Amino acid sequence: MATKSSGLAKSAAVKLSEMGERTKQLGTAMRDPHQQRRIILVIVCVALLLDNMLYMVIVPIIPDYLADLESEQSEHVHVVMHPNTSSNSTSQDNSNKNNLDIQIGVLFASKAILQLLVNPLSGTFIDRVGYDIPLLIGLTVMFVSTCIFAFAENYATLFAARSLQGLGSAFADTSGIAMIADKYTEEAERSKALGIALAFISFGSLVAPPFGGVLYEFAGKRVPFIVLACICLADGFLLLTVIKPFSNRTRENMPVGTPIYRLMIDPYIAVVAGALTVCNIPLAFLEPTIANWMETTMHSSQWEMGLTWLPAFFPHVLGVYITVKLAAQHPNLQWFYGALGMVIIGASSCTVPACKTFGQLIAPLCGICFGIALVDTALLPTLAFLVDVRHVSVYGSVYAIADISYSVAYAMGPIVAGQIVHSLGFVQLNLGMGLVNVLYAPALLLLRNVCQMKPSYSERDNLLEEAPQGLYDSIKMEERKAKKKGYSSAGNCLSVDENGFDPFRVPRSMSEESSGPEFT
Repeated sequence: MATKSSGLAKSAAVKLSEMGERTKQLGTAMRDPHQQRRIILVIVCVALLLDNMLYMVIVPIIPDYLADLESEQSEHVHVVMHPNTSSNSTSQDNSNKNNLDIQIGVLFASKAILQLLVNPLSGTFIDRVGYDIPLLIGLTVMFVSTCIFAFAENYATLFAARSLQGLGSAFADTSGIAMIADKYTEEAERSKALGIALAFISFGSLVAPPFGGVLYEFAGKRVPFIVLACICLADGFLLLTVIKPFSNRTRENMPVGTPIYRLMIDPYIAVVAGALTVCNIPLAFLEPTIANWMETTMHSSQWEMGLTWLPAFFPHVLGVYITVKLAAQHPNLQWFYGALGMVIIGASSCTVPACKTFGQLIAPLCGICFGIALVDTALLPTLAFLVDVRHVSVYGSVYAIADISYSVAYAMGPIVAGQIVHSLGFVQLNLGMGLVNVLYAPALLLLRNVCQMKPSYSERDNLLEEAPQGLYDSIKMEERKAKKKGYSSAGNCLSVDENGFDPFRVPRSMSEESSGPEFT
């Protein structure tokens, strides 16, 4: 008996020792800068996935749920007001349907509208406190809004939950993308990391409707939201464990970012922001209108309408992959990839009304998502590069502008698209969206000389007179040493000797830096 207990004790000791070793290895891996960057990328990608799943998961759920609520209320009112008559039932049904369409449109748009209003404030807040705390705030708000969605039983509560989600997205999306741009300072790595984030955004948007529809059908309204809330909670705990926002002292070394209003009037950033808005208009306008058009013209089944956008995920990922590879080889052609994407979006949008079957419709929808992938993957890293060479290398405000661009398209979509279809028709809507994309593409020619811009002297350089602190500052120190030898590791700007710019000759005064010249 003693021998058996001794053996058990030894076995337990061995297991504890192995667990301790694994914990030690995990801790060492988390302290490694490269491993930490990868974990941060995972955290941000999960946050973006959740946000876009929450945005789209309600598409198959809320209209049916609100219709049930509306029918219950109308039946109750009809029985109370007219217990012995059924007159005017047709006009009453039409009125209820119109009211329901308006309610659904406002509910869908409320998230993007609030996100649009909050983004200027969230971008400035992120520039002041860093990226980790705003990301935690965003995940917390998204968790609360998802729980409210799960247990909401009336329109007002659903509206509050949807609006609250816009508040969380304004913090989570902007800080997440900005954190990726800050951690991945080399242009090729930055493009690749942002491409991975875009793939998660696409996956969340396209897989959410079938995910929500299946769970709603077989498990009820609450289950899809509870699943997403649990994932959100797990991502928040991972953020607290890995990044430790409240004990992170690197924000003390952050320079003051360029105010968002100055970034908005930068012509290069304005062109990029306009392209991001225009290229997302077809997707934002088709999502609330294409199901009714398919039902009217194709007599499509429910599963076809539910899976409309799912095949487009694959060309979107392919577009991200191709753009990342091309950008690594020819970084000076980022503007061309974006312009090509807008032309593809325009051509695909114009061909949507010509489709007669579900199989034919897949091709132009795939073309739209492929073009969006080209534009987003080419232009999101360009925003970070523009901030690096023309302003201060703090990315909260510039990616708040990018989020504003998306929000403009998705705020107008559920409200404006239906009115355009009702007034002009579905064909005219698609032709107009296609024409706008094709006409905007030449504006990206303004970005063709971005690769020749000279780097501005950032306030962060002052901080690097001391020993570097953290991964970002270490890389910046290496880049400065490289520039002294006459070359740049950024990959898409000219060398120091070639463009005649030496950051070490710029006055060291903080006041001179903040009012220093900008290079165009």
